[in-house]
Amino acid sequence: MKLQELAARLGCELAGDGALEITGVAGLEQAGPTHVTFLANPKYAPRVKETRAGAIIVSEPVRGHPIASLLSKNPYHDFARALALFYQPPRPHPGIHPTAVIAESARIGENASIGPYCVVSDHVAIGRNAVLHSHVVIYEGASIGDDFCAHAHSTVREHCSIGHRVVLGNGVVVGGDGFGFAKTAEGTHFKIVQSGPAVIEDDVEIQSLSSVDRATVGETRVKRGAKIDSLVQIGHACVVGEDNIICAQTGLAGSSILGDNVLLAGQVGVSGHLTIHDNAIVYAQSGIGGDVPAGGVVSGSPAFEAREWLRAITAFPKLPELVKRMRQLERRVAELEGTAPSSPNAQKREP
Repeated sequence: MKLQELAARLGCELAGDGALEITGVAGLEQAGPTHVTFLANPKYAPRVKETRAGAIIVSEPVRGHPIASLLSKNPYHDFARALALFYQPPRPHPGIHPTAVIAESARIGENASIGPYCVVSDHVAIGRNAVLHSHVVIYEGASIGDDFCAHAHSTVREHCSIGHRVVLGNGVVVGGDGFGFAKTAEGTHFKIVQSGPAVIEDDVEIQSLSSVDRATVGETRVKRGAKIDSLVQIGHACVVGEDNIICAQTGLAGSSILGDNVLLAGQVGVSGHLTIHDNAIVYAQSGIGGDVPAGGVVSGSPAFEAREWLRAITAFPKLPELVKRMRQLERRVAELEGTAPSSPNAQKREP
């Protein structure tokens, strides 16, 4: 499309040649003369002079460069919107594949696409415009809203509830058994029935190979707008708040409560039965063993306030040398004290 049309679609102010033909969206390094790129982080500003892009989405005009600009209050968001205009993932045609197994008691809304070897069990309810890619399994009694998309090999277990516009990546399991066992007098492990469903609210996306376990009693809940990366474990009876971001390889032990707008970076471990309050940020590879206050920023294992952690981690590589110097000083002090006239050792050496 023409650059001026793209500016109008995005609601951006145009500075430059509006007749420029735009064929796609690309990063600063990869973009060509018919691409639009973006600059969201000021630290990458020097790279703008090297880009071959025909246009750029920025917050203010680029000085000293002839590139056309789309002026945006939120360049990263408008980059994402532009990308959606040029690339739409393929959507299967509506219909039920002959190899799919659909229970007679299941209710499926209009315009659904159900792929090869899918299984939809008894008393399942699925809303309009659902897409179930191949080998998706929906267990008995599950309830699913409109515009649901389940990629291949994902599973929704019995009696779980899923809202509108939910996306499950490949291999996701919603409502698998929580990890609960009771030790018997004989020392064996007695499995505790996991009776509580998992509830996924509207506009949630869960990416590949992640698990949201069902609860022993009560429920496990992922609230509206939460985004969960690949290889994430949400333990039984956890609550994930609205608009959370949970990055890859993070694990939440049972009964962890996350407030709204919490961000957990990659490989965070949460020990369970604690609360991470609204707007908290947890840096990568942190171990959370206690509550995190609202707006807190923590890091490390065990995690503590991030600025203190940065100072501590800066000092950590110097500890061996500091210990060596301290021992040298201790020996020097001991030698000095040993030769002082008032010291007991010095008195012993007197004739």
